Amino acid sequence: MSNKVDLDRFRELQRLAYRGAEHVASRLEPGVTERMAAAALRRWLERHGVDDWFHVPFAWFGNRTAFRRFRFPTQFLPTNTRLADGMPYVLDAAPVMDGYVADIGYAGRLGPNPTWDRLDRDLSVHRATILDLVRQRRTFSDIYREVDDLIRRQGHTNRHQVYPGRVIGHQVARIRLGGPRFVVFDSFGVRTLRTVGRELIKERLEGRSPLWAGGAASAHPPTPGLWAVEPHLGTDGDRVGAKFEEILVVTENDAFWLDDDLPHVHRWRSA
Repeated sequence: MSNKVDLDRFRELQRLAYRGAEHVASRLEPGVTERMAAAALRRWLERHGVDDWFHVPFAWFGNRTAFRRFRFPTQFLPTNTRLADGMPYVLDAAPVMDGYVADIGYAGRLGPNPTWDRLDRDLSVHRATILDLVRQRRTFSDIYREVDDLIRRQGHTNRHQVYPGRVIGHQVARIRLGGPRFVVFDSFGVRTLRTVGRELIKERLEGRSPLWAGGAASAHPPTPGLWAVEPHLGTDGDRVGAKFEEILVVTENDAFWLDDDLPHVHRWRSA
């Protein structure tokens, strides 16, 4: 479990990542492509001190926000899809600074979109629900299924099941410094892959998984540590999607969100 100083550093980086997403989102306009938005977010964060990447920024526009007809990992990469009035968008980035990691998802729409507004209101329920279930010490797989049931009752579809591993979240830890800092496979940092590989082996040996999904590997109580949690909903035939992603802190007998001073939290409270 991270100490207070570590938690402060993780929180500062998460806030920085969201500030970057807000900065890029405020400049989105019709005709901007996913590649342009993702590149702008990467430049902004690197100018503000980010020195490595858990994964580089992604941007999804229109029905790609719900991963409509995604079948292959390469479909997650930014494309030349152009933003238009009324379109939903998602910006997703996982920067590293001095070994600390953040992983954020920022959703919005360019101009009025009542369908997205309804989806976003329903998404807000999931933040409190997930925290409550983790505090009950329900197994990760049980919580995954409870979230799935809630999504269905709301009349939407589970889109985080499209992510590799069908994950709703993953464990976050400091990346070990040293070694190359370049990005491979167009998205993930070398040091990230090395650290994740070690964690995967360690957790498996202890009968746990650093990936939070709905299968047998996640059929254990919440593991103490930091978890990047990303419920992702789709609606309207998976033409509109919305998500949030932020760090959940799990202790031996409690849990709390790392930070409440985040854009989606303010938006839901003001609504």
